[in-house]
Amino acid sequence: MQNDKIKIDIVSDVACPWCYVGKKRLEKAIKQWGGIPIEIEWHPFQLDPNMPKEGLDRDTYLTNKFGSLEGPLEMTKHLEKSGKEEGITFNFGQEWLAVNTLQLHQLLHVAGEEGFKDVLKERLMKAYFDENLHLNTIDVLSSIMAEYNWSAKKTKQVLDDDGIAYAVKQEIAHYQQRGVNSVPYFIINDKYGISGAQPASVFLEAFQQVSPLNIISKGDSCDPASGVC
Repeated sequence: MQNDKIKIDIVSDVACPWCYVGKKRLEKAIKQWGGIPIEIEWHPFQLDPNMPKEGLDRDTYLTNKFGSLEGPLEMTKHLEKSGKEEGITFNFGQEWLAVNTLQLHQLLHVAGEEGFKDVLKERLMKAYFDENLHLNTIDVLSSIMAEYNWSAKKTKQVLDDDGIAYAVKQEIAHYQQRGVNSVPYFIINDKYGISGAQPASVFLEAFQQVSPLNIISKGDSCDPASGVC
């Protein structure tokens, strides 16, 4: 472990509501943290890689996944309550569309190279869960990426790039091989794992456990390794 920072790798999917909640709870913990700096890196995951390109409307998606609408709609109420506590508006209205998130991860992959992956992650989650934008259409994605000074041509090139898609799939496979099979999943200093959207207090406790002591002053001392006093 490096002594000058805490590194957190976050494996998540844009289409995962608890990943959105977990992101907010982690950010709350980081704001409360007074220790060494924390560095975050996002990694892709697909909850449903077989989702058709045209997407599925809310009722079809929930019925296919859970067999009925009654249970899932009750589940969304719990999500909406948890989201509200973290400043998230979950909107599972009739306009909501479940989409294949591979192309969203392609955009995030390049955004990471350009230094705004965290910002784009937040934007895509808000678009998906709050604004009910259809994130499988080129016009919608081009409009979002225009907010970050991307041209429609650049957005389309990234979406059509099989090399970027392959890199994303390889990264997903890497974390699956490491045992990540549900998201969000937080890996601290490449050693400790936190599964799920845990409260901010859990993250703070983890930070304290992995953080070195903050030495504010040094005086005469003995080093047991060298024997020097």
